[in-house]
This record gives sequence, structure tokens and C-alpha cells, in this order.
Amino acid sequence: MGKLTYDSTLTVDFDDRVLAHLQLVIGAKLRRGESFYFSWRDDPAVGDGRSTLWLHPTIPLHFKYAGGRAPSINRTWIDQLMSSANSPSGLHLTPEPPDDSVGGGERES
Repeated sequence: MGKLTYDSTLTVDFDDRVLAHLQLVIGAKLRRGESFYFSWRDDPAVGDGRSTLWLHPTIPLHFKYAGGRAPSINRTWIDQLMSSANSPSGLHLTPEPPDDSVGGGERES
């Protein structure tokens, strides 16, 4: 399990594969100076609710991966996550869909 730390005060566990996809989408938005909401479903171990962050380019964000290898990237998932990030309700973490891109479908953990 990797960790996303926001503003040095909130740390959330995500699978490394999920974290890699989030890093690409969140990084693209913040590079453009865009603020947005990011929502996900909490793990049952921490209450099984829903959480939302307001992500802003000036607030420190840290991605810490448990594994040493970068996972392959599912372009279809990136497009889906980016589409939600650009919506008024913000980025919603959704389950990974099949990769429909050319040469896609290969996954590493």
C-alpha cells in the first residue's frame, strides 16, 4: 500500500497502482494551477464512509509508494479519472476499467 499525504496532516492509504494513476491526473491539474475536489470511498477499516479533499496547487502533496517498480498505466482509466477531475464535482476515484487503448490490457501490481 502506498500513501498520499496532503498538507503534512492527512495521510491516506491507496494501492500503488491506484496511486500511480492518481499522481498522473492530480499532477496534470495542479501543474495547470487548477484547484479541485478529490473524493474516494473510505476503507471499512477507517469507517467505510466517503472522504473529499480540496486540492490546491500551493498545498504540499506527497506520493509514497510501497513497491519499487512503477505499474503499467491504463490510458482508459486515466481518461476516465481526468474527465471526472474536470467536472464541477471533481475527481472521483472509480474502479479500474479494462484498458481499451492500443496495446493496453497488460497490468502489473
